[in-house]
Amino acid sequence: MTTHDLTVAEFSEPLRRPAMVNQEDARPGLALTNRSLAIEGVPTIPISGEIHYSRVPRARWRERLELMAAGGITVVATYVIWLHHVPTRGEPDFTGNLDLGAFVDLCAEVGLDVVLRIGPWCHGEARNGGFPDWVQQADVEHRTDDPAYLALAAEWYAQIGSAVADRCGPSGPILGIQLDNELYDQPGHLATLKRLARDAGLHAPIWTATAWGGAQLPLPEVMPLFGGYGDGFWVDSDAGWDPTFRSHYSFTDIWDDPGIGADVRTAPPGSAAVTEPGTWVPPATCELGGGMATTYHRRNLPTALDVAAVAHTKIGNGSAWQGYYMYAGGTNPRPNLQESHATGYPNDLPGLSYDFHAPIGEAGLLAPSHAELRRQHAFLAAFGDLLATWPSTTTPRWAYRGDGDHGVLFIAWHQPHYDPLPPSEPLRFRLRRPSGSVTLPSAAVSIPPGTLARWPVGLQVGGVRIDWATASLLTVLDAPDGVPTLVLSAHPGLAPEIAVDGVAHPLEPGLAPARLTQAGAELDVLVLDAEQSEQAWVRETPERTLYLSPATLRWSATGPVRVTGGASTAVERYDTARRAFIGVPLEQHGAEPREGEVGLELVRDAVGPVPTGYGQFRNRESAPTPDRVESHAAIWRLALPDWAAGDRTYLRIDWAGDLGELRVNGRAVSDRFWDGSSWWVNLADSGVVDGAEITLHLLPLSSRSTIHLPPQAQARRDDRDLLALDALTLVRFGEWTLA
Repeated sequence: MTTHDLTVAEFSEPLRRPAMVNQEDARPGLALTNRSLAIEGVPTIPISGEIHYSRVPRARWRERLELMAAGGITVVATYVIWLHHVPTRGEPDFTGNLDLGAFVDLCAEVGLDVVLRIGPWCHGEARNGGFPDWVQQADVEHRTDDPAYLALAAEWYAQIGSAVADRCGPSGPILGIQLDNELYDQPGHLATLKRLARDAGLHAPIWTATAWGGAQLPLPEVMPLFGGYGDGFWVDSDAGWDPTFRSHYSFTDIWDDPGIGADVRTAPPGSAAVTEPGTWVPPATCELGGGMATTYHRRNLPTALDVAAVAHTKIGNGSAWQGYYMYAGGTNPRPNLQESHATGYPNDLPGLSYDFHAPIGEAGLLAPSHAELRRQHAFLAAFGDLLATWPSTTTPRWAYRGDGDHGVLFIAWHQPHYDPLPPSEPLRFRLRRPSGSVTLPSAAVSIPPGTLARWPVGLQVGGVRIDWATASLLTVLDAPDGVPTLVLSAHPGLAPEIAVDGVAHPLEPGLAPARLTQAGAELDVLVLDAEQSEQAWVRETPERTLYLSPATLRWSATGPVRVTGGASTAVERYDTARRAFIGVPLEQHGAEPREGEVGLELVRDAVGPVPTGYGQFRNRESAPTPDRVESHAAIWRLALPDWAAGDRTYLRIDWAGDLGELRVNGRAVSDRFWDGSSWWVNLADSGVVDGAEITLHLLPLSSRSTIHLPPQAQARRDDRDLLALDALTLVRFGEWTLA
């Protein structure tokens, strides 16, 4: 048995207020310090999620935003991609699903603040990094203070200003504005861009810039934001698991990540981060990997636990702002808008899909990472006012975030790929604090692989001081009788305990709450088992409410709870007065849920032989050209039943090969590079109507191809070329509201 010690020092870092929250762009009630963002004097930890409105059908904006809100997102971040809006100079388009002003208004209606990432250069795996071709081809020094380039940037900012400047006031929803992206050696240019943006009527209390790669930033003009990805496409197919990815599965006081976007970096990486977070600025992120884009040469498939582990370690490290890229995937608004070898970039991406394996996928369906992250977000909503003021003490696998008397013990016992972690040796933790040492649990335990823990230590809830507990903090619910309910999540393989007044008590997950009393105060403790935890949803407004459901829930700040699911959909709500979960009546809208098979007609077998590859650029494998798909792909014609043309109907394609396209009346509406995951297509959004011709085009993967595949996909390969259409499933989900 091993006892692991953490020594917690008194926290004496002085409170400083950065100059970026200034008189010009001040928002009443908002203050940014070197520790946190405070709203009306209450420290908070914002949670931002990236969604690109121009990659989502306008008719789906509300639904996506409500799914984000239900996932615990509080701030929407979005690129404003110049290429999407102004393909032809002098003809800016801010209509339809490019109506930025309408999107910002809808965010506010749903109850979400907004961070605009206005470029001019965005990246976002867009062609030219988001520059229109006419900008890319202009005779200017791009991304510098060259007057000719600044004239183009000012023109673009003026167009954005015309769309949203009236929403930038002190009471508006625009919380922040990011300038350019991944600009490493032009601090003066970033300051110039800020002046141009303000001249165009764009204002925000927080101005930001990406800080990874040792970027040189014009402090205090901008707030540095960091990122962290557990895997990425910006390394070669044979590169293995880069140390810059591996580092995010451990607790650390280092925030810079020199690997992000390194393959498109023109300046050498800086020798150090621009500033030490916590000294003048709070440690904050804008790009924690909510998933990962699939490129042709490297097809990463992060699991929900991979995504959650990276986010979890950042909270343990002391994060004051959790920002995800991407949180909701999408589809390019037109073909050929993607980053590609043909346009001089080192990666080939699908022409249409930008699914990103995000918590909300391209088709609008939830990935398992949504549940993993929303538990973290419920925790931040309930305890963020405390966490935001607490420093962190870190070791690689456990960290303590708290003051000298009370806090949270974080455990991260997960690591994917080449070095999966075994169960730990039997251990206990001893926190040496100024107020005295505490050791937990009551006996040594072995930490199971996959454990991401948030254990309270010295935390006071409802007047009861908890010495410690070995189940993770989720939320706190108020009750009519004044006895709050502390909700914890149990970990598989770990028997939960709670200690009060120096005595440890076992807790039973999945049953009625236990009531604790201390010096006349009372507290209920409800422990969710693993299945309940996966089905937990916490709504913060109008009052905090805990739901359990395997279905998909979504909501806005004031609207009803909407439910999407199959035939057996049910929702339970925790009733604090009855101290029990009760079923909630559902009011159905629209058609009944349904599943069915798809008729198939083979039109053409794949035309061989299959080449080893389709060329290379910068030592990375190139994707097949559209001509190759047209002439060599296997083709099936799909026969769908009449009910397939309705809303909320999805086609699930399980297949194996290289590249796939789904076409409606000869037009590609969805595409994928195969990575072993199921391919979901929203049929209504794809233009499927009665009588439409739907064809599926699949290219085989050469047995000699050198692309990187996830392990489960790689396991299907042998000495033969690979092409298989495993199953086609048609699914229509029902929709309800809580009665």
